[in-house]
Amino acid sequence: MKSSISSEEKMDATIVEVNTRILDIPTIRPHKMSVATMHCQSIVLVRIKTSDGIEGIGEATTIGGLNYGGESPESIKTNIDSYFAPLIVGQSATKLAALRKLINKTIKDNRFAKCAIETALYDAYAKRLGVPLNALFGGVVANEIKVAWTLASGDTQKDIAEAEQMLETRRHNIFKLKIGMRSPKDDIKHIAAIRKAVGDDVSIRVDINQGWSETQTVQNLRALADVGVELVEQPIHEKNLAGMQRLTALGIVPIMADESLKGPEDGFTLASQHCANVFAIKIEQAGGLQHARDLIGIAQAADIALYGGTMLEGSIATIAAAHLFATLNNLEWGTELFGPLLLKDEILATPLDYSNFTLKIPTGPGLGISLDDDKVNFYTRK
Repeated sequence: MKSSISSEEKMDATIVEVNTRILDIPTIRPHKMSVATMHCQSIVLVRIKTSDGIEGIGEATTIGGLNYGGESPESIKTNIDSYFAPLIVGQSATKLAALRKLINKTIKDNRFAKCAIETALYDAYAKRLGVPLNALFGGVVANEIKVAWTLASGDTQKDIAEAEQMLETRRHNIFKLKIGMRSPKDDIKHIAAIRKAVGDDVSIRVDINQGWSETQTVQNLRALADVGVELVEQPIHEKNLAGMQRLTALGIVPIMADESLKGPEDGFTLASQHCANVFAIKIEQAGGLQHARDLIGIAQAADIALYGGTMLEGSIATIAAAHLFATLNNLEWGTELFGPLLLKDEILATPLDYSNFTLKIPTGPGLGISLDDDKVNFYTRK
């Protein structure tokens, strides 16, 4: 007599291998922020293979090693190899909620590593179903999303030339300026010169990366508004929530929380205390795609506007975030998913489609991308 195999059993598969490597890819120019200057991006590539022959890929990146936060490429790789892989190999690759519960119960913090693992698992699961990753979150509202470009060379004339090139090629018409390394007075002169060069129809935002004190911010918010700044990102220390609340209450320029948002719990605190007008949603900083979606739900319930942030990831984490952001009804401030464009080379067989001021969402199964293994091998840290 033939045994009856349920559809659930047909769909089930186990995790058989977790592979990690660090890729070091140079940037097209120095990327200067108040916390670090980047000449290279180090990417932790995660590949998870399952018993039914499917491979999912994920990525974790940080900014400037340990300059930005408590995880580095080296610690991410070591912790995945030493703790995550032994925990999940042999587990079901299709019960993602149970896997997330197991990982969060057993491993504390390590949000960037968790995001890379979860992205690879979601990629494999969506491939198994034959659907794009966004289908796991309800499917896309739009097939493309707006993408800002960050001007961070540190040189006003170079930034102007870069902005004009982006406008001419119709790649970006939203610009975020990295400031906070110079005096506020010099920063405002820098912004004013760029605003004059690009015109009034272009959106200008600034990211201070916690580079100012609360007093400096209070003194200069009006000047920022006067030179046409539309949004101010994380001007003061991430722990100064009372200060963020006071700056938001001034109502001079919308305040966006970034480093203060480490996941849904932080989102609830910031929302309940009115510490921001806008949330920068970063899938790595949130601890993965599902936690990022939870954080988005908190913002939506509190009428806080949304912005798709980046950790200057390569193409894998960038398109994972894009799949999630494309499912949102209202992404009021667009995204800054330009990370792959900051790199001198691409590790995908087919690069992501940036055109007409947007990033297009792939329609293939999973993330909808494939790796160029020759490039992966070339940039792998020996």
